[in-house]
Amino acid sequence: MLSDRVIPETILENLVFPECPRWRNGELYFSDQHDSKVWVMNRTGKARLLVEVPGHPSGLGWLPDGSLLIVSMRDRRVLRQNLAVYADLSRIASGYLNDMIVDRDGRAYVGNFGFDLDGGEKPEPTALAMIENGAASIAAGDLWFPNGMVIVPGGKMLIVAETFAARLTAFDLDNGRLANRRVFAGLPGLFPDGICLDAEGAVWVACAGARKVVRVIEGGRITGEILLEDRSAYACMLGGDDRRDLYLCTARDHRPERTVPLRSGRIELARVDVPGPGLP
Repeated sequence: MLSDRVIPETILENLVFPECPRWRNGELYFSDQHDSKVWVMNRTGKARLLVEVPGHPSGLGWLPDGSLLIVSMRDRRVLRQNLAVYADLSRIASGYLNDMIVDRDGRAYVGNFGFDLDGGEKPEPTALAMIENGAASIAAGDLWFPNGMVIVPGGKMLIVAETFAARLTAFDLDNGRLANRRVFAGLPGLFPDGICLDAEGAVWVACAGARKVVRVIEGGRITGEILLEDRSAYACMLGGDDRRDLYLCTARDHRPERTVPLRSGRIELARVDVPGPGLP
């Protein structure tokens, strides 16, 4: 049964296109992709600029030593916070880079579009990359716009949103290698974008273009939803002191130049019943 409608609270606005939120050490990190900036926001909604990334930042993650990695979408590289190149994925990615997750051993998994989305090309399958100690390789192929990812507690399974296949796909994880590919949840009619995991193993899914965020369990049953009136959520993250604050990255369109005003992006917040487990 779906939960009662929750009306999110706006925490931060005047953004262009916020994406890829991460909760760490009591703060929310996120990329404002089309404004080329990475921000850090505290619990009160006050944000400070962390770094500007000319190639448009996307996925964020931390190595075991605490250093931050940032996806630079347009030049298809993963950077350190000082903008030094950590890994070049231009030979693997057939489109702009996308979201990323870094496991507890420092392996980074990075998706990409697979085609020219803004140029009107038809979707094509692409590869999910894995970076280990700065060296990039193909972790899995034949994925349709691999996007948001989570790794379950214990590090034995990775779930990735395949936006243009309308599904969440699961892999077993074994020393960084992906195996036993299977459908975790089909989401017909939706475009799953950013995702986050809760402590019961359910996945919150930001549904690009659908003006809602849904909670789905393995097998595909939707057990909760948050509806948005005039915008879509493109990513989500559980945070807060009790990890029950669901932060939503929202905007009126994935191409800000089509929106009025241009800065329609927001960080919104909804309270949920089940907390997050800790990664990402």
